Amino acid sequence: MVMLNTYAPPQADTKQQQYNVLLQQIRDIIYNENDLVANLGNIAAILHQGMNFSWTGFYFVKNEELILGPFQGPAARTRIRKEEGICGTAFSKECTVMVEDVEEYVGHVSLSEYDKSEIAVPAYSRGEVSLILNINSHHLHNFTELDKRNLQQVMHLIEEVL
Repeated sequence: MVMLNTYAPPQADTKQQQYNVLLQQIRDIIYNENDLVANLGNIAAILHQGMNFSWTGFYFVKNEELILGPFQGPAARTRIRKEEGICGTAFSKECTVMVEDVEEYVGHVSLSEYDKSEIAVPAYSRGEVSLILNINSHHLHNFTELDKRNLQQVMHLIEEVL
């Protein structure tokens, strides 16, 4: 019988220390399992629970649109067009998009009326965006440069296995 490793949310003094623990857990997952979908499911759970986000998930790039992948949180849109909303903008501009107040973002695609801030981080394969990490928060101004750097590090780890 195979035992599942349980990844408990980190008990750390600072947000960076929390991310350090989460990044190590994510490394352990990636280096011990080669199934991408299984890994993305666990990574979404680790980030979601570890940082107490309201929605955490991945979108795969397929045929110039984003298709919902593994996620944690309420049901979500299954398809997002390139340039549509925050995820589609991260896809089309090929960069991280961080929004402090989604109500002020023209074209925001709402998952929940309670979501207040959002970040979308791309991962690249063969020089092109192939995956988007999308995270929502019920708090205004929840995402900082610290979050951006650490979530980009998560995506760099995933890029190693894309």
